[in-house]
Amino acid sequence: MNTETITVSNETASPAKTVHFLGSLLTFRARAAETGGQFTIVESCSAPGAGAPPHHQADAEAFLVTEGSFEFMLGETWRRCGPGEFVYVSPGMVHAFRNPASTPSKMLIINLPGGPHEHFFEAVGEPVEDETTIFPPMGEPDVAHITAEAARFGVTMLPPPAHH
Repeated sequence: MNTETITVSNETASPAKTVHFLGSLLTFRARAAETGGQFTIVESCSAPGAGAPPHHQADAEAFLVTEGSFEFMLGETWRRCGPGEFVYVSPGMVHAFRNPASTPSKMLIINLPGGPHEHFFEAVGEPVEDETTIFPPMGEPDVAHITAEAARFGVTMLPPPAHH
């Protein structure tokens, strides 16, 4: 990458920060503080079998798969998506996702407005080295903590779906 042509003009921009959450490495690419609160963009790299349990929230969310594949639960239906495929989740829609591949898969997660999801990820994610591609060992998730933090940021966690 030619760094001479890519400059960040916004002095409030923070360096990319990466956290580990439920088997996904989440790297903040555009923060609410940088977009006037309009949106947040997070790059997610999910380990095989990893993903997000069923939930819904007050903000809109969109996913753009960039590598590998993801299965998305949207309401009652499941949809498998590969690179270049886009999924939009309207506010309040129950959704989940998982990486069905045997290798890590990547996507961009866009939240509108910016802030709630970003702050949720910061609250529950385990900070790791910026831009790392190494998944830390995963213990048993603290479901009560995750559920409580989610509620604080307008996200409602639901029980796992029956296997499809």
